[in-house]
Amino acid sequence: MKVQIYTIQSIEEAESLLNLGVDNIGLTPASIGLPGEITVELAKSIFTSVKSSNNIALSVSNNVNEILDMTFEVEPDVLHLCGEEGLLSDKDLFSLKSKIQSDNNYIKLMQAVSVDNWDSVDLAKKYSKIADYLILDTSTTEVEGIGASGDTHDWNISRAIVDNVSIPVVLAGGLSPENVQQAIAKVNPWAVDSLTHTNKFFEDGSFIKDLKKVENFVNNSKNQI
Repeated sequence: MKVQIYTIQSIEEAESLLNLGVDNIGLTPASIGLPGEITVELAKSIFTSVKSSNNIALSVSNNVNEILDMTFEVEPDVLHLCGEEGLLSDKDLFSLKSKIQSDNNYIKLMQAVSVDNWDSVDLAKKYSKIADYLILDTSTTEVEGIGASGDTHDWNISRAIVDNVSIPVVLAGGLSPENVQQAIAKVNPWAVDSLTHTNKFFEDGSFIKDLKKVENFVNNSKNQI
């Protein structure tokens, strides 16, 4: 089971997570008030300094050129698109993918799906014809884009998505050291993702990764009962 952790904010934090067995590290290069966002320059520095199996950069933008500018500056292995559904058309997504997977680049595309109801299965099947990975998440009105809610969704729907697509699926949305084994048993994803429930929060709302929680999340994910 692959383990993916968001959102890393320093080289030291990234190194610590990889030492704990985290496979994929996720960054949020932005300046719009997203949880744990960092500058493009810092994101590039982190990815230059450390290498996970997949270094992932997240974007909630609906501007293709803006997304491309960030991606080519940061140089991730994977571009994670999690803007609100419908803001990027299928034509936009195919255009993005053709540019990030040109002769000079090969950056994989991870598309977020907000698992709201059973219609999400058809949406995921559509995206699976474009993306290299899907990430199934839970939306909130408190944060722009798909994800960062800290809430779970209906894992029965997520399991149906896994069973109906042929690309790797990452399960996100409210996963914690306490529930991740149950989630894996129910959904059978390729990877599991955690942000909120592996954080240590401060009074101002900022956070760092709680290394003990991350360690427990990794161990519980990779050692299924």
